[in-house]
Order: sequence, then structure tokens, then C-alpha cells
Amino acid sequence: MTTPLEFGLDTFGDVTNDALGAALPHAQVIRNVIEEAVLADQLGIDFIGLGEHHRADFAISSPETVLAAIAARTRRIRLGSAVTVLSSDDPIRVFQRFATVDAVSGGRAEVILGRGSFTESFPLFGFDLRQYEALFEEKLDLFTELLKQEAVNWQGKLRPPLSNQRVFPPIEHGMLKTWIGVGGSPESVVRAAHYDLPLMLAIIGGDPKRFAPYVDLYHRAFKQFGRPVKPIGVHSPGYVADSDAQAREELWHDYKTMRDRIGKERGWPPMGRDEFVQEADHGSLYVGSPETVARKIAATVKALGIARFQLKYSAGPLPHEKLMRSIELYGRRVVPLVREMLAQEVA
Repeated sequence: MTTPLEFGLDTFGDVTNDALGAALPHAQVIRNVIEEAVLADQLGIDFIGLGEHHRADFAISSPETVLAAIAARTRRIRLGSAVTVLSSDDPIRVFQRFATVDAVSGGRAEVILGRGSFTESFPLFGFDLRQYEALFEEKLDLFTELLKQEAVNWQGKLRPPLSNQRVFPPIEHGMLKTWIGVGGSPESVVRAAHYDLPLMLAIIGGDPKRFAPYVDLYHRAFKQFGRPVKPIGVHSPGYVADSDAQAREELWHDYKTMRDRIGKERGWPPMGRDEFVQEADHGSLYVGSPETVARKIAATVKALGIARFQLKYSAGPLPHEKLMRSIELYGRRVVPLVREMLAQEVA
């Protein structure tokens, strides 16, 4: 039996501008994110993911707190992170917080664990960046023990051992759905298979089909482990408007602002319009009319065999009102169009 394709939305709580072009307070951005999630739920979108960041240009540093607020105002949408930076957190506290969201939401919580592409949380919480890999590996090993919801007996190298410890609250029904977020490391792909966890591919640039070898590696790893393969998802940026021209014009300036701000920190040259157009035409930027975005998502689904697509719909200072319109078009038109295109392909 084939798993139905799921559609999600992701945001990092990018600090957006008001009508006069001034940055909104972080508190207002968080309240706006809650409204965006409520709209997504009303539209029947399957998942909302909130990223964790600890810097001035993103408002969400505690996704679980915002997810609990969303849970109280929604009925069916699944609630998760995008991603939780496990390396600089405590696995037990992460599990407890998401178990609490699961309780508040009636079983709708998920967590996507990753190392994150930003490193501000390491000095903030007193972790050594030289242990970047070791911290994630050890903490993931402990987290997967917690998922069993049994008394924990565990020992690592970077924290004291646990002897017959139980963690509360437990998940009410089943297990906490846990994904591994991967940006392009073969080792991370194999690690997800080793721990029997679903894989979320963060594809933020270039042709999505270049990730096909990682999908193949994931399948081969499960075959070697002798277990059925878990679902694969894709997280990519995008923006939907009524026409291709409108979508590109509305997104271009704010997307460039965000991209150049991050690029300056990482030694990238400023983004030119040609690069933006290349990503929109042939890369991993899903921008355009509902028909254009739907065709592009359908092509990615077919190329990679994914079970969920998550559109990172926020982009730097792009205003809340435009984000709401993009969400509406995504839910009302893009999602049905993708399903229709894939059904026609099968027929």
C-alpha cells in the first residue's frame, strides 16, 4: 500500500517588515506565525514546521512553545520543528517538550532532529564547536533510546550515564514521530537508516534530482539492515502568487536581502538576478503561479520518490500579508494540482 503524499509548510519565523518597510518586533512575528499556522490548518495542509534559531533575523528560538500555542487553535495539522538543533540541547528535555506538545495537540507532534546550518546556539549554551559531530552522534543515540519509552540504561562520553531512568510525560499513543534532517552528508543518510528514522532532505539550492544518490543510499542502507525503508521528505524554499511574474517580483528583493545577509557571513558573493532566475527555473526555489509551483513539486516527487514536501514559505522581510496569500494559494490550488498531476501520471 502506497503512503499518501503529504504537504507541509516550514518557517523560521523570519523577521518581517510592516507596510512602511520597518521590521516588526519579534513578538509580533511570533503571533503572525501562529496565524499562518491556523490558516494552514483551515486549508487542510498536513504539517507545519518551525525552525529553531538564536539570532536577530529569526524570531523563533523555542519552536515547541509556539507549537503548543498553535495546537490550542488548530484541529488536524501536524506540528513539528524544522529543525531542532539537538547538538546544543539536552535530548531528554527535547523529548519532554515534544511529548508535551503531543499531549496538548492530541497526538499531532513530530520532531525533525538536525545539526542546523547556523552555529549560534553552541557558544550561547556553552558547547564546543570542535565537538560538532560527536555531540550530535551521542545525543541522537540517547534520543533514540528515549523513543522506546522504557526505563533508560545508557552511557556515552560527553554526559553522565543513565541507569534505569524513566522520562515523563510519555507519548500517549504510539511513538513520537522523529525525522533526521540532512543537508547533503552521506554519513547522515546512513545514520538515519541505522536508527530506523525517516529522512528529511533540506534541498535549498541546485537541481533537486542531484539528491537522487542520497535517496538510493538510504534505500540500500535499509536493505542491508534488513528493515523496510522509512519515508523521505523534502524541505525547499518557495513562494506562490497569482502569476509567475508577480511571484518573482514580490519575492526577489526580500529573498535577496535574506540570502545576501547570510551569504556575507559565509563568504558568498551577493545574489544576482540571474542566479535567482536560474534557481526558479531549474533549481530548488519553488516560486511562481500555482500551476508552475505544482509542476515543479510533482517533478521532485517523481524524481526522488518522496512521501512529503515541505515548502519553506517565509523569506527574510517578506510581509505577513503576502505570506498569508502564498499559504492560501498553496493549500487551495497547489496541493490539489500536484495530486491531480501525479494521478494522471499513474493513469
